[in-house]
Amino acid sequence: MFRLAHLSDIHLGPLPDVTYRELASKRITGYVNWQRNRRRLLHNGVTDALLADMETNGIDHVAITGDLVNLALDAEIDLAREWLTTVGTPDNVSVVPGNHDAYVPGALAKACKAWRPYMTGEKTGVSQSKTGFPYLRTRENVALIGVSSARATAPFMALGSFGAEQAVRVGQLLDIARDRGLFRVVLIHHPPVRGATTAHKRLYGIGLFQKTLRRHGAEIVLHGHTHLPTLYWIGGKDNNVPVIGVPAAGQGAGGENPPAQYNLLEIGGGPGMWQVNLTRRGIIDGAPTFRIKAEKTVNLFSEPQYAAR
Repeated sequence: MFRLAHLSDIHLGPLPDVTYRELASKRITGYVNWQRNRRRLLHNGVTDALLADMETNGIDHVAITGDLVNLALDAEIDLAREWLTTVGTPDNVSVVPGNHDAYVPGALAKACKAWRPYMTGEKTGVSQSKTGFPYLRTRENVALIGVSSARATAPFMALGSFGAEQAVRVGQLLDIARDRGLFRVVLIHHPPVRGATTAHKRLYGIGLFQKTLRRHGAEIVLHGHTHLPTLYWIGGKDNNVPVIGVPAAGQGAGGENPPAQYNLLEIGGGPGMWQVNLTRRGIIDGAPTFRIKAEKTVNLFSEPQYAAR
């Protein structure tokens, strides 16, 4: 049984000192939002509590689906690199970026360079973007396929994109993993499902993403961005594919969104007989204890939505 933990939207804080020059961009809106809202609700202590709970649960690998930082300041990117070393080694942690990691032009390239060991896949012969996506990492009988939906956007926007070039490459990696008999986990920040979030935060290319899965198949999609514990289903090549969201790993209690959680996925079986149990584990009270509670475990592949179309 392979035990995979899924975290997202850490939004590491507090913010470092920000210069006037750095605020002369979209960052000014994010900075105001941090001061008015996020500073009160995002609490690194809850993230530490999740990591401590993961350690007690014998996690084999950690998948982080973006938004490690807030404004993508150079100091934040460096801090996130150091934080990743506390989560695990590059062999045990896989990362894809989110919109906050690409907050302004040029930030995504800096973040991917700093976090490269956690985003480096194996040699497959499939080409990649300049920032190294998509990638394929094999851990035991599981294939982690990292997809980047991150892009710099205008103020008050948090859009993502999934384009034709990446779609072709993702399809090739899905086929490679299928031919090896691997359980395919696709990691992406923005939810590839219509209606999952508001128009100014949505993913451009949802139809293309879903078409790619229908053509090539996948077992599970993990995403962040919405800060919600969601479960959607999209049509795959042979079966409907569960698309799983998670609350922000830095979210404290008292906000509109649920407090911090991580998804624990226990993966067993083999091709045609995969079994996956999903348990959401998260914060149930505030500082200083941050007690963790597990929600009911769900056997995803026994759900009626999983039946082949």
